[in-house]
Order: sequence, then structure tokens, then C-alpha cells
Amino acid sequence: MATVVKNRLSRLSKDFADAGGEDADRTRPLTAQETEWKQRINEQLLTVLDLSLIDTVETDKARKEIREIVERLLTEASAPLSRRQRQLIVERIEDEVMGLGPLEPLLADQTISDILVNGFDTIYIERRGKLELTNARFTDPAHLLNTIDRIVSAVGRRIDESSPMVDARLADGSRVNAIIPPLAIDGAMLSIRRFGVELLSMDNMIELGTVTEEVAQVLSAIVRARLNVVVSGGTGAGKTTMLNILSGYIPEDERIVTIEDSAELQLQQPHVVRLETRPPNIESKGEVTSRDLVRNSLRMRPERIIIGEVRGGEALDMLQAMNTGHDGSLTTIHANSPRDALGRIENMVFMTGIAFLINALRSQIASAIDIVLQIARLEDGKRKLVSVQEINGMEGDVITMSELFAFQREGMDDDNNVIGKMQATGIIPAFHKGLAQRGIDLPIEVFEPDWSQMGSK
Repeated sequence: MATVVKNRLSRLSKDFADAGGEDADRTRPLTAQETEWKQRINEQLLTVLDLSLIDTVETDKARKEIREIVERLLTEASAPLSRRQRQLIVERIEDEVMGLGPLEPLLADQTISDILVNGFDTIYIERRGKLELTNARFTDPAHLLNTIDRIVSAVGRRIDESSPMVDARLADGSRVNAIIPPLAIDGAMLSIRRFGVELLSMDNMIELGTVTEEVAQVLSAIVRARLNVVVSGGTGAGKTTMLNILSGYIPEDERIVTIEDSAELQLQQPHVVRLETRPPNIESKGEVTSRDLVRNSLRMRPERIIIGEVRGGEALDMLQAMNTGHDGSLTTIHANSPRDALGRIENMVFMTGIAFLINALRSQIASAIDIVLQIARLEDGKRKLVSVQEINGMEGDVITMSELFAFQREGMDDDNNVIGKMQATGIIPAFHKGLAQRGIDLPIEVFEPDWSQMGSK
């Protein structure tokens, strides 16, 4: 592959070299001349290629055929373009027919975690936690709308004036949100939350500094001991990634049911049942909510229930499931702290319209949830597990919690990176006694504040 790239680079013209290289050139806007030829060749392609048969052909074979036809059409038309310009037009047409147009080069870049389209001519990306403006753009608003329609229709959803917002996913599991006029005043908006090709593991999280080795041991024991866990954090903090990694500790002989608005979880166990909500159709009928799926999952003999995110009335059904023998359940929630997470669950239960005594509801929450993990994205763009808290029970009408590990922030370095470390608080969790009964060996020393320093000596 490296040899092929080297040979291609050696043949590029000087104007391409001055443009900043192949990667920069592939996302740059086309000139008026290039746009004119792209449209002309694209129209001719439609007359000689049966696009209805594209889905029946292997992707690599279809791409090769498109490239050959476009190159032949450019040669036959004697297009007054340089070699690199012709190659660029071939790539753009290939991306249009087989992919998502100007988004394809961005989707191919594994360092990009988010793609944010703010109108047809403004595309931002997030790389290593920082936003960057790209020079990629769609041809016009209609081009962007067609691309959005292609994405959502692939997963059986729709977007139009009567339903101008939609959640969808790409083939690789990346999360997609689109919103169009009249709700989006300045034109259609598209947000893509990338899913990496290679799944992250706990070892990766340790290397990235998201967790420490001691905390990783505790998280492994928590999941294997079938404790109910809530992963809390803000948008883009890495909650779903953490949920994926925690699910990796679930034994392969257990039956797992996952419930999501848009399927993102990538569990590797063989016995997984994946459920996804469904929005209402054009007649405002046929909607299936997370709450419907949670209640249905209880009839499917699950040993673990994993809810991608609780954001409404399904919180009540989740608590009931956790309290009726479905221990070891996992979920995520948007909240700024573990205490806020419990408060949000209370509010969600009240959204069901069912009247609860506040003391009875909090007692149910305290008995259902065992652990709350708080994830945060810091100013330097890095994701960190900043708190691990155990729910102890009730004192009066207050849910009591014990913080087992906390991220101790020390400041910023010269490169604006956050300095700090995850530190044990010295509190021995109540669940530690039950680990040995389940055959799980977790040294009590990991909960001592100086354990990490002792291990490094």
C-alpha cells in the first residue's frame, strides 16, 4: 500500500504539490471548471451505468467499475484538466455514487471523532478533542439534503418537513443526527458521532489515561459481580464507549438484551439480542419507545439488560428490572455529577405521570443502583473517569453515597493539558465482601490511597 501511494505521489503535478498534498486536496472545494466537468461526466455516467444494480455488486468491484467508466468518459471528452484534476473528479463521483460525497474522506480518517455539518458549505471536525474547520463542502443545499436522505433511508427512517429531526446510524455504527428547515433556520444540519473501526479495550483506556490500572481492576470486578451500574457524563464525554468496555467483562454464557434509540453498542458476546426504538410513521403511528422495549425485554429471559441511555419514562421500568432479579444491568445518563444523575432519574420517573412518595422513590433508586461512574471531557479534550461512587442506602429521605475513587486535579501544564491523577479515597466499599463469595479476587489494597505508589516501588 505504501509503495502504491508513493508511486501516485511521484506522478502528481506541481500544482497539486503546492496545494498541500493528497489529503488536503481531496477535501478542497472544486473549482468552477472542475465542478462543470464533474456534473457533465456524472450525467453521462447515469446514462451508461445502471445504478439500480450497484447494491447487487461487491463494493470494491462497483467502485472499480465506476472509476474505469468515469476515466474513459473524461478521456473521450478530451477534458482540459490536469492528471490530478481528473483523478479528483473520479474520486468525487465515486464518493457520490458509492458513499456520502464530501464526507467520505473525513469518514476514512480514523483520527476524526466527530463530523459537524453546519450548512452545505461549512463542515467542522473534532480531532483529539479539539474542533477544526475543514475546507470540505457540499455543492449546494440540495446536495446536503440528498445525502441526509440517503443516510436515514438506509435504516428505515425518514426526514421531511413533517418530520424534520431524525436520529440514525451509519453502517459502522456511528451515530447520526440531522435537522432540516423549518427547524434549522440556516439550512440542514448534520452531526456524526464516529465509531472507531477498532473497538477500544480497557487496556486502551489505561494507555490513554482515562482510567488507572487499579480502577480497571475494580470495574472488572463490579461487572462480573453483577452490580447495577449507571455511567454518567456530559455530551461527548465517552459514556457509550465506557459502556461498551464494561460490557466486555460480561461472561459469554449470559443472555444480554440491549435497548437503544440508535444501535451503537458493539458487544462481542455470542448471545446478544439487539433492540432499537422506532419513530412514528408519516401518519404518526407505529412508534415504539425505549419504555416499550424495556418492558418487552423482561419477557425475553434476559440475564443482563443494557440500555444505551435513559432519558424518559423508561427510567421507571429500568429501576423495576434492576429490583426484580435482573441484576448486572448497565445504562448511561446525561448528568454533571453522580448526585445529579440520581436527581435526573427521579425527574424521569415523575415524567411517567405516576404519583410516588419521594421517600419511596428514592428508596427504590438506592436499592436498584449500586455504582455510578462519572465521565468528563476536560478542557484539553481528553476524556477521564473522574469519580467512582457506591450507593449505600438511605438516611432519612436522602440517598447516601460513598466516593471510592476521585480525580484529583492539580493544574495545567505549559501545553494546556490538565494535570491530575485518579486517587483512591480510602473507603472500602460494601460490595467488597460479596466478591469473594462469587470467586472474584480483588485485593482490598486497591482502595488504599497510596496503593499506586506502593505498586510502583
